[in-house]
Amino acid sequence: MLLTLTTTHRPATDLGYLLHKNPARAQVFNLPFGKAHVFYPEASAERCTVALLLDIDPISLVRGRGAILTDYVNDRPYIASSFLSVAIARVFGSALGGRSSERPDLVDESLPLTAEITALRCDSETSVRSLFEPLGYEVNVEPSDTDESSARYRNVRLVCRKPLKELLTHVYVLVPTLDNRKHYWIGDDEVDKLIARGEGWLEKHPNREFIVRRYLKHQRNLTEEALARLRDDGDAGLGTHATATVGTASLGDLRIQAVVRALTDSGAVRVLDLGCGEGRLIEALLRLPQISEIAGVDVSVEALNRAERRIGLERMPDRQRQRVKLLQGALTYRDARLAGYDAAAVIEALEHLEPARLGAFEQMLFHFAKPETIVVTTPNRDYNVNYVELADGGLRHPDHRFEWSREEFASWTASVAAAHGYAATLEPVGDVDPALGAPTQMAVFKRCN
Repeated sequence: MLLTLTTTHRPATDLGYLLHKNPARAQVFNLPFGKAHVFYPEASAERCTVALLLDIDPISLVRGRGAILTDYVNDRPYIASSFLSVAIARVFGSALGGRSSERPDLVDESLPLTAEITALRCDSETSVRSLFEPLGYEVNVEPSDTDESSARYRNVRLVCRKPLKELLTHVYVLVPTLDNRKHYWIGDDEVDKLIARGEGWLEKHPNREFIVRRYLKHQRNLTEEALARLRDDGDAGLGTHATATVGTASLGDLRIQAVVRALTDSGAVRVLDLGCGEGRLIEALLRLPQISEIAGVDVSVEALNRAERRIGLERMPDRQRQRVKLLQGALTYRDARLAGYDAAAVIEALEHLEPARLGAFEQMLFHFAKPETIVVTTPNRDYNVNYVELADGGLRHPDHRFEWSREEFASWTASVAAAHGYAATLEPVGDVDPALGAPTQMAVFKRCN
């Protein structure tokens, strides 16, 4: 099982700094299923190639502690599979995570790269192209052997100009997807792993559902959870539909952008993210120097744990970490921790509350916390007819308790603003249908002095 990575970046030996592997010497790493060898077949200023060779012990796969196969004769020791993904994470973990202590400037730089994967098991050449070409790769696929019994094994060459971390991430996810088999047990943590590795590209991939389904070994509950989290736009009850993305940005991306813009325009310095979920807004706000403190609040401990992992809280420098608070709490109870903030965002959280609890939510936020600016987004029910897989009258997410039409949202906004001394404006988010409006509706409340 062999993966090679080549660059012609000058000096090409900078590849060693990104991988944390010295081109001058070969290294061997012990893995649960065998050994990984790292060496450089060539290393000059003009061209550098690193090889990751896996030497898998076929006997231990069947007889060793934690044996994972039942047949002595199998293709696992010889082909690119989930074993390769594990080796990438173990051996090239720093590069995969986008970390380089000696050359941090190179981590995000697009480099001329070529990856060659030997004996990749796949359904067809088309299947390889359909996964890698949408990500900007030039793909070359050749049979790994002329024997008919080897027809499903192909040598793949990927050429691109990308940050190394992106190429490694794509190989990490898509190799086991094409193989359609994993050597280890799949659980909830595998969903978290896929969401983290797929950030920024998987939610927009035209074959997203195919990738998720195969990566998670066709386990329906895990697949549905992952797709819902990838959409991250309040539409977890939907399958594929034409309005999932707008241009190259997903609806979730556009929603975050709209909320960040509203918060920035308000001049807020200390911000509440109520119903913060996985921390997408927190992640975006951390990039803004004007924001000195962000408090993410969610009733779910698991959601807060995912937010912590997403923003890399443990790896942050102390000064950066002090800008973030993650708090468990409900949106319907008065909480002294939430007082004194300049602004609050409630992104696709309102519709998860029981209608009878809306009054308590309004009192908590508009009367007790009462920040200067409040930004609320919620689905536009009028737009739901555009979702062909949604039954008449159905809601976009199985946990939604209601969804408001534009008229209902406008009425609620005006009523709450008048009752608590705010002025409010309404804005669409996403492509606007002339008759039905946008998929998301946003209200920006400003407290009247």
